[in-house]
Amino acid sequence: MGSFKGHVLPGTLFLVVGMWHMWCAIVRYISNPKSFRVRVWNPVPGFGGRLRYLELYVIAIGGFIDLCIEFLYSTHLKIFVHGVLNPTHMNNFEHSGMLLMFFIFGVITLLSEKTSFLPLPEGALCFIASAAFTAEYILFYFHSTTHKGLEGYYHLILVLLIGLCILFTITGALLPTSFPVDLCSGIAITLQGLWFYQTAFVLYGSMIPDGCWLKGDEITCRSTEHEIRGELLANFQLFVQVLVVLVGVVGAYIFAEPRFGRSTLVGSYNPEDS
Repeated sequence: MGSFKGHVLPGTLFLVVGMWHMWCAIVRYISNPKSFRVRVWNPVPGFGGRLRYLELYVIAIGGFIDLCIEFLYSTHLKIFVHGVLNPTHMNNFEHSGMLLMFFIFGVITLLSEKTSFLPLPEGALCFIASAAFTAEYILFYFHSTTHKGLEGYYHLILVLLIGLCILFTITGALLPTSFPVDLCSGIAITLQGLWFYQTAFVLYGSMIPDGCWLKGDEITCRSTEHEIRGELLANFQLFVQVLVVLVGVVGAYIFAEPRFGRSTLVGSYNPEDS
């Protein structure tokens, strides 16, 4: 069983990175469709280049902070018991492994972009990012925490969204000039972040379905009918989130086209600039 904060913190990281990825993919494509290339990360323009690598720092530092919370704070430093990993906190150890992968991705990408020690092509960085998403997928699919009932259904949807992140990240390495692939990658990451939020508010917050409640470390429903109603509600919530994100993408494209399109005067915004 997780917690409200344990879902909101990673959800915020995924949501921010996903929205930034979608926006930059749209702007880069509108600016010059013929030279468009898939990017696993996007620099922040302006400010004399001081914020160019902000996204990577957010991923690396955010992942490291969350890693410390899961591995050190949540376990109260009781990591080993009788010479083995504390079985009481296996959930936290698994989360730590997932976060470690995203931290490694951020650090490797920073080394590749800022130094000459580890120069890697964009395709290789895409595969490293997909490895981090794969670790996350395996974590939630083979979780030591028994996800049953309504809790299991929300985490099943989360696993499906993580699978989409893996799919589009790998496809980005194989189709490096595809705008739809790059955009869908950002959409999948955004939806994952939103679903972390949705799970937090439904399972641990004020949006828990009628007839269900949090009892100890488990979500309990009064009857099978109440559980099914909660699952149907989850389907509707996912539909709303997909619709909102797609409307947001269309709105962002309409907003960006007259400002950053090819007909715009020289000096228009370009995420590659720093």
